[in-house]
Amino acid sequence: MTTAETTGTTEATEATGTSGEPRRQDGPGTPALRIAYSPCPNDTFVFDAWAHGRVPGAAAPEVTFADIDVTNGIAERGGESSPEVLKVSYAVLPYVLDEYALLPCGGALGRGCGPLVLTKEPGRDLSGARVAVPSERSTAYLLFRLWAADTIPGGVGEIVVMPFHEIMPAVRDGAVDAGLVIHEARFTFQNYGLHRAADMGEHWENTTGLPIPLGAIVAKRDLGAERLSALADTIRASVRMAWAEPEVSRPYVLAHSQEMDPAVADQHIGLYVNEFTEDLGEDGYAAIRGLLERAATEGLVPALGPDALRFP
Repeated sequence: MTTAETTGTTEATEATGTSGEPRRQDGPGTPALRIAYSPCPNDTFVFDAWAHGRVPGAAAPEVTFADIDVTNGIAERGGESSPEVLKVSYAVLPYVLDEYALLPCGGALGRGCGPLVLTKEPGRDLSGARVAVPSERSTAYLLFRLWAADTIPGGVGEIVVMPFHEIMPAVRDGAVDAGLVIHEARFTFQNYGLHRAADMGEHWENTTGLPIPLGAIVAKRDLGAERLSALADTIRASVRMAWAEPEVSRPYVLAHSQEMDPAVADQHIGLYVNEFTEDLGEDGYAAIRGLLERAATEGLVPALGPDALRFP
């Protein structure tokens, strides 16, 4: 799927490395990079400037839109046919880091932005409950399993995987006892008459003091260190340009937000595009490693190697 066109212009800012010195970016003769990310407002906001050729010196992207459960599967399968750049859940990193490197920017971490467990009745006991989840290969699911291990004696009951948009109606209609939801559902669950049973991010922050890791940007290691570094600079420049003139990205965001209320789209961007999108920093890396190490201890994912998160 190709990107939608937008109107408007913005001043370009020169991307720099962590030292502050300009780094060479890919020139016009560089082959295009295939990238797949979701149509969610945070992703289209982050990548708008790059997708529409406004980042000077950047490799041209060939954009495909796909939900994150699809990109997770693409990353796990890997191979020459898979895109060079993908938005994936942090939960799949232990399965893909041989082929893909974690980029230090572009992803979604934050505070006060975690997945929620919703129920029809307030205060419902979730011991043995039938819970709908959007995927068992998602960061939300890892956070849910870690929360349940800490707080629900005997654990929850059956896990039912269903498309994200079906979860809140299923809880409302009594098809399941509870549902695990992410993203814009934080702002809309009351419209279904549902109640917040627990906030996975709140539990994570209270027990670790770290931000909540949700979605990562990964790129193929065989691009080489120089192109990976240039790619990171391109993404940082795209983020900064979106912050500098957010109205320029608005047509692209709304064109792909699946008829989302513009106010909800703005809330979505405000929650998920933040300092960690520009650079993971020490707290970001600590959160990612902390989540995956604890999940490995619980037997939910394979253990990471000591240098698995090193970039480039």
